[in-house]
Amino acid sequence: MPDLFTASSVVTRRAALTLPLATATLAVTAARTMATPPQPATTMSGEAIGIGLEGWPYPGPISFLPLVMEGQSVRMAYMDFTPTSVANGRAILLLHGKNFDSSYWSGPIEWLRGAGFRVIVPDQIGFNKSSKPDINYSFEALARNTLALADALSLSRISLLGHSTGGALAVRIASMAPDRIEQLVLEDPIGLVDYRHFIPPQETATLIAAEHAYTVVSYRAFIAHFFPILPETAYEAFVTWRMRTTLSSEFERFACASALTYQMIYREPLRPLYPSLTMPVMVTAGTKDRSAPLISYASAAARTAMPSIHQAAQQAVSELRNGRFVSFPDAGHVPHLEVAEHFRAELISFLKA
Repeated sequence: MPDLFTASSVVTRRAALTLPLATATLAVTAARTMATPPQPATTMSGEAIGIGLEGWPYPGPISFLPLVMEGQSVRMAYMDFTPTSVANGRAILLLHGKNFDSSYWSGPIEWLRGAGFRVIVPDQIGFNKSSKPDINYSFEALARNTLALADALSLSRISLLGHSTGGALAVRIASMAPDRIEQLVLEDPIGLVDYRHFIPPQETATLIAAEHAYTVVSYRAFIAHFFPILPETAYEAFVTWRMRTTLSSEFERFACASALTYQMIYREPLRPLYPSLTMPVMVTAGTKDRSAPLISYASAAARTAMPSIHQAAQQAVSELRNGRFVSFPDAGHVPHLEVAEHFRAELISFLKA
């Protein structure tokens, strides 16, 4: 079973990869649920869960922004939190990674609300509680969707905290709308390396088949590599919701969207954009982060040659006009969960500066 990130019965309807355009409608449709959700179960259940993670607990109410992508009507899920202390007049968007639902932002949401921020947490199209269309995904399209959300919420200037794939997306947003981004925080971002130099291209059908091949045991092992210093119980929820989606009658669509977003990551390195970023940027990385999308398809020599996220992040910071690097010793791919207090201190200090 390939490890898709540390690194079909349906074939996509496009052979060529093109950039999709997304346009937001003026109205924002709200669906309010679970204001105070219970904690996710950490044991496996035989019950199916929808591919939109319907019923999966999030730390706040869910709203939806209607969008159109490649002629398809889609919905972008998001949460919108007000400050819990004196408002500082600022807003920050938290951009999730590929294999993580937005419940993992619970800690940063509370830290930032307590520091006076309005906190917006979107699920990107193709992920989590948002629609999963069969389209040619691109970071540009997801960036346009995210800026459309900011427009719909009347946010002219924002800060961004992007983790992993969300870090790559944050860089794309900042490059497209530099006048709107006050500060940029990149937590173990991907896209620092051009994966095409190390990993041979894969057919989308191959990646779809790999999504179907996961078992509870193999997916737990896949998730475990992100968290070298956490016990299994701390990340079991990611395994639970992912494996319960396999029981959905729509799982093929979930697998297709996952494969297509891997293709987006593979073909779109974001490192070339770093020198153009003008806003203050903090880049963080765990010293034990060994994540690399599709790395299992690389040769042993290529795996050895590919820089780690920690190594590449240090190099990328030197290319920034106003950059700062924060290293988290012994942490893996998700410092805000693994070394929460250290991450919180660095995050709040940077944003207040």
